[in-house]
Amino acid sequence: MASKSKWALIISAVILIVFFLVSILAPWIAPNDPIQVNLAIKLSSPSWEYPLGTDHLGRCNLSRLLYGARVSLGFASLIFAASLGFGLLVGMLAGFKGGWIDLLLMRFCDGVMAFPNLVLVLGIVGLLGPGLWQVVIALMMVQWVYYARMIRGMVVSMKEQNFIAAARISGSSTGKIIRRHLLPNVLPPIMVMGTLEMGWAIMDISALSFLGLGIQPPTPEWGAMIQEGKAFIRSQPGLMIYPGLMILFVVISFNVLGESLSERLGVKRRY
Repeated sequence: MASKSKWALIISAVILIVFFLVSILAPWIAPNDPIQVNLAIKLSSPSWEYPLGTDHLGRCNLSRLLYGARVSLGFASLIFAASLGFGLLVGMLAGFKGGWIDLLLMRFCDGVMAFPNLVLVLGIVGLLGPGLWQVVIALMMVQWVYYARMIRGMVVSMKEQNFIAAARISGSSTGKIIRRHLLPNVLPPIMVMGTLEMGWAIMDISALSFLGLGIQPPTPEWGAMIQEGKAFIRSQPGLMIYPGLMILFVVISFNVLGESLSERLGVKRRY
């Protein structure tokens, strides 16, 4: 069982590293300009110049997939980093200080968590207007709550333990206790939760782009590519299949990585 978990961890990590490298190197490895329109070759079959053919506007499908990885992975990483940073701050503050600060912050978190994620994000995007940055802001405003809730629970359970009491008696400041004693203990669960949330962030970005609320044409993005290709599902199914497979591979890899890390680090999932 341990061997299977190890191989699952390695394979999922390798797949994700490849995707991240592809997203970074897209300008150098993409065979064509992803937004160049050429109606003379629209819906072309795969060829040496266009390995995955072209879309309804004559744009290179492979190039758009490669550049689409930059949007999906890049902005999902940004959402993760920003949400984790703010959630870590709020969770640490609420858990360590307690009292009315904890009560106020956690009641606000409970209010946000009372709504389904996607419904709340749709409402925020509806207020801000369609666009990728609006989607990113909306997802950040929702995702940090889950990190804050999880971190607060861990801090509350740890701050009464003997090693924290010993640090206080020795004269350690609050900042030093958080940095040297609390953070190292909350990092493993955060790693597990973060890998799982990355998959959800990519799916949310793609779903909102599919609905026309996220990335706007002509910028390539996997969800938007599926939306553009649905009109040609019978004649050119690859226009939907290719980006759909990219989303599938990345999201499954993040989930497998998260499950494997959870097992190897001994982290118990809380949701």
